[in-house]
Amino acid sequence: MEDLKSKSQIRSSRKKEHIHNFLQSDFQSDNYFKYIFLEHNSLPEIDFNEIDTSCIFLGKKINFPVMINAMTGGFDQAIEINKSLAKIAKHFNIPMAVGSQAIAVSDRNYEASFKIVREELKEGLVISNINAFASVDQVARAIEMIQGDAIQIHLNPAQEICMPEGDRNFKGVLKNIENIVKKIDKPVIVKEIGFGISREVAKKLLEVGVKYIDIGGRGGTNFIQIESERNDQFHFEELFQWGIPTALSLLECRPLSRDLKIICTGGMKKPEDIVKALCVGADMIGISGPILKLLLEGGYEAVENYMENLIYKSKVIMFLLGKKNLEELKAVPYRIKGELKELI
Repeated sequence: MEDLKSKSQIRSSRKKEHIHNFLQSDFQSDNYFKYIFLEHNSLPEIDFNEIDTSCIFLGKKINFPVMINAMTGGFDQAIEINKSLAKIAKHFNIPMAVGSQAIAVSDRNYEASFKIVREELKEGLVISNINAFASVDQVARAIEMIQGDAIQIHLNPAQEICMPEGDRNFKGVLKNIENIVKKIDKPVIVKEIGFGISREVAKKLLEVGVKYIDIGGRGGTNFIQIESERNDQFHFEELFQWGIPTALSLLECRPLSRDLKIICTGGMKKPEDIVKALCVGADMIGISGPILKLLLEGGYEAVENYMENLIYKSKVIMFLLGKKNLEELKAVPYRIKGELKELI
């Protein structure tokens, strides 16, 4: 019992360090959406006031295809953080995913910072989160804890290998995911945490029954850098640019299957990037880092203003493309240039 308590305390302390290192980080990466070009339409032939950004996601209607993606939980400050994030999600009627619940699955003393999300969001769309090593029972516990509408299974080998106390053995992960998909009666979203999902990895996930993938590409929060700051033995600055840029990951994964639902995350903070991703074929956009930073530095109103701007300006771009809803965006032609074209 003491060993379990000690492990929980270490995890809780680590989560605090992650937040601190994230706020201190000034590293900038590129998600490569600047290399996707959309053509202006001088004859939009639509009424701006009739533009509809709503959609059905995971069986629930939401007002805008952006979700507040997995961030944190498992320490005292996280209760207020997740409460505020849940209030934002409720206000705009968008989904919210919690941070990894592994700590609370192991120790019920840490449940409060996760349960607060469902308490605030009521009937809204809430997504659970746990690591890819979790057992079926642990996944079920994570879902039950917050009455999750779905579960994110996160893939983080790049983070773990740079973490002083991280996992080193990733054998059997795909088989475990397959087992979870078969035995859990909620949608399973496999999520990368910031280094991109390749076409080959997406194929393997499809083959074992995964229907939702969060590509989590390079361009946003850099967990190699965050863990590098915690590692006294090795510094990994040579790997700070490691990963598949978000735009490239989306372009690689989208053609595999129309049945595959893709959540596009990784540096998605500008309205232009959001609309471009939807045109390329994303079903949902995930944002985490920019929202967390705004919340901690500017408070709830700063996040609310950011979201209002994001939604309004995305609608402006839809207007300039002559598209009145999300379905029509899928038919927008786009061009690829520069380094992204070379990689394709």
